[in-house]
Amino acid sequence: MTANAEPIKISDIELSYIGGVNVARLSLDETARAMIGWARAPKRDAGPLFLTSVNSEVLTRCSLDTDFGRLLESADVVSVDGQPLVFASRLLSRNSLPERVATTDLYPAVARLAEDTGVSFYLYGGREDINLAAFEATRARYPRLDIRGRSHGYLKGDDLERKIDEINALAPDILWLSLGVPLEQEFVQRYSSRLSNVKMIKTSGGLVDFVSGTKKRAPMWVQKAGFEWAFRICLEPRRLLWRYLQSNTVALYLLITQTR
Repeated sequence: MTANAEPIKISDIELSYIGGVNVARLSLDETARAMIGWARAPKRDAGPLFLTSVNSEVLTRCSLDTDFGRLLESADVVSVDGQPLVFASRLLSRNSLPERVATTDLYPAVARLAEDTGVSFYLYGGREDINLAAFEATRARYPRLDIRGRSHGYLKGDDLERKIDEINALAPDILWLSLGVPLEQEFVQRYSSRLSNVKMIKTSGGLVDFVSGTKKRAPMWVQKAGFEWAFRICLEPRRLLWRYLQSNTVALYLLITQTR
């Protein structure tokens, strides 16, 4: 598929059932090119496409919080952002996943194509200094990219309401939403109906932290081995150790019992 091809239909995407969630069987490159295709197509009357990702933490939250599970099910495309899920699909699923589609890897892949196709971005989320640094890093790396605007993710009340209207008026093709789980999914549920000029919302977790250089990625061999979570625990043990121990235990059970 080329960037100029007709956009892939959502209904044509093959799915794998991994840990209780239907996940798109698309590679990183296929996902990036599909996003460009959807961004160049006419906007939907039903509002922006909702793209999100699943990892061990998200699997666990889906199993423990039915409201969140329904939010995830409402997404148009769910990508796999966790190497253990890819491993589970290869061992236990009839339809294995081609590879991990980490949002931090997807972002530059989409940005490269967007430079050549005129697809526009908006960066929302994170602290002000981190969001600004991510914006500037993106500008430096992709000087021809159309970035319509940016905002930190701590707006509330009237400030948030005005920002929603501002984003809609700017009409970016892709809104990268970096608020973390479950805030970004809840944001889509609450505000997507008011973002009718936006083609697509992609939930992005800690994207701005990594793009800005505030946080480091694990070495590639650690990522491919499925231990990026362990690398992050080493960097932030107090914040992440208990959270990951809980989520990984539940996710392992889900992967074994609810993958087919």
